[in-house]
Amino acid sequence: MHQLAALAGVVIVPSMLRAGSAVRPGEITNEQICQRKLALAVKESLGILPIGDVMVTVGSSFIGAPYVAGTLEQPGEERLVVNLQGFDCVTFVESTLALSRCIKSGKHTFEEYKKQLQLIRYRRGCIDGYPSRLHYFSGWIDDNDKKKVVRNISHELGGVAYEKSMSFMSSHSSSYKQLSNSAFLEKIKQIESSLNLQTHHYIPKDQLKEVERKLNSGDIVGFTTSTEGLDIIHTGIAIRVNGILKYLHAPLSTGKVQITENSLANYLAMHKNQTGIMVARPLEPVL
Repeated sequence: MHQLAALAGVVIVPSMLRAGSAVRPGEITNEQICQRKLALAVKESLGILPIGDVMVTVGSSFIGAPYVAGTLEQPGEERLVVNLQGFDCVTFVESTLALSRCIKSGKHTFEEYKKQLQLIRYRRGCIDGYPSRLHYFSGWIDDNDKKKVVRNISHELGGVAYEKSMSFMSSHSSSYKQLSNSAFLEKIKQIESSLNLQTHHYIPKDQLKEVERKLNSGDIVGFTTSTEGLDIIHTGIAIRVNGILKYLHAPLSTGKVQITENSLANYLAMHKNQTGIMVARPLEPVL
C-alpha cells in the first residue's frame, strides 16, 4: 500500500505535506501552501491512488490548522476567496476536494486549484453574486452531483426521505450582511423554494451503525439537524482508523482541524441536535 495512504489503518502524512497546517498569518501565502502540497503530491505519486485516499491524505495534512469562521463573508462583490491557513467545516471540505481533484487530474498549479474551488463552491461553477454560492449543503451536494464532482449516495446507502423545509437564511436575514440587499434576499428565497421541491435522503442517526461499513474513507459526510429551516449543520470527511470509521473535520468546539476520538456513529450520538447524515462520494475527475 502507498506510504501516503492508510498504513495499518493509520494515515501517514509526510511532514512536508503538512506545510501550512498551522502557520502564522503572513508567514506563508495561500499560493505557496498550495504549490508545496501539490509539488510533494507529485513527488510521492499521490495521483495514482483512488480519489477517496487522496482526500484523506490531503485532509489529514491540515490537521492542527485553526478553525476560522466567516472567511467567505467578505465586503464588496462576491469573489472567490482562497484560504488554506484556516477553515470552517465547509471550506475545509471544499479545499480538500479541490486539491485532490488537482492531484488526480495531473494539473498541479494554483490557477487550477482556484478553478476547481470555484467549480465546487458555486452553482454551476459560476460566480454571479452572493446567492450563486452554494449556501445550503444539501444544495451543494445536488449541484456537485450534477457537475459530476461527487455522487450523492445517501439514498443507495438506505437513506429515507428528509422531510425538511429550508428557510433558515431568509428567516434569519439580519445575520447575513449581504441579505440587506433585497434582490439577494429574494433570490435566496427562490433557492430555498427550489430546494424544498426536491426530494432529499438521509440516514437517521439510529441507523448509522447498520450502514457505516458501506462508507469509504474520503466520503463527504454532512450532519442533518433538528434546527428549524436548516438542512445540514456540520460537514467533514469519513476516515477509517484501525478499522473504525471516524470523522476528519474542522469543528468550532475545538478550534482546529482534527480526527474524532470516537467513531462517527458515537460522535453523532453525542450531539442531540444532529439527526443523521447525508453522504457524497467524490468522483474521479474526467480528464
